[in-house]
Amino acid sequence: MIPDTVTDLRCAMADHDYVISEGLAVSLFLALRKQRPLFLEGEAGVGKTEVAKTLSALLGRRLIRLQCYEGLDIAAAAYEWNYARQMMQIQSAGQGVLASDDLFTADNLIERPLLDALRDDGSGPPVLLIDELDRADEAFEAYLLEILSDWQISIPELGVISAVAPPIVIITSNRTREIHDAIKRRCFYHWVDYPDADLEMTILAEKAPEAAANLQRQIVGFVQALRQQNLFKSPGVAETIDWAQALVELNCVALDPQTVDSTKGVLLKYQDDISRIQGSEAARILSEVQANLVRSEMKR
Repeated sequence: MIPDTVTDLRCAMADHDYVISEGLAVSLFLALRKQRPLFLEGEAGVGKTEVAKTLSALLGRRLIRLQCYEGLDIAAAAYEWNYARQMMQIQSAGQGVLASDDLFTADNLIERPLLDALRDDGSGPPVLLIDELDRADEAFEAYLLEILSDWQISIPELGVISAVAPPIVIITSNRTREIHDAIKRRCFYHWVDYPDADLEMTILAEKAPEAAANLQRQIVGFVQALRQQNLFKSPGVAETIDWAQALVELNCVALDPQTVDSTKGVLLKYQDDISRIQGSEAARILSEVQANLVRSEMKR
């Protein structure tokens, strides 16, 4: 069942190891209640995809994921005909007459994610994750409009297949290009930003509880400071968690410049960023972070 309130939704997501912000919780709650797709936009690594995964587990629904990419077409996204089986039918018929209606049947239809999402397996409408829509071509967006508007797919040889109940749709974008307004108008929208320090501490305590509390504070402080630098790609929450877990594997209990330098490849994924944040610059940032933590402790 869908939680009755925003607070209930936040608690349920937390029970499934996803710490959700108030703004995102409100958007998700409204999308669920009004049966509207939720369009999540933001930098890579801020937890957009995990929303759909967690929601699937929370509601006990199937998760159907359509990973978008350049050149994605109907055959890969919605359906295609089983041509091998059709050829076998033709060969089996021999000299007999085989009508097109005998070839283009539901048994010969291969369902891809979009068509599969219109099916209800008895546990309720599935969660359809359309991941990184910005990677697909603009022409693919036009095809999505029929599904998002009428929850149906038109198959010329077979007819229109409609959903008994609309799936729960989560669309994500890393904003490598703008998505057409026609898609956004059919969705509720939320920009998933990097978390503030308090929320990131809560996330880290949930995802890397084996890291010492002081180390968690240093990690969050350092990552938050990195996001203020002029980097090509700032570290996301996923990188924060990966770094904390990596430091635990190295038996690290506190950050020092050498450890930061040797593990920064876990946080940063571009050589230009790694070159910019190394040596004296990494030491400077770490020194400021540690000084801020000391001042915070003194104020308590």
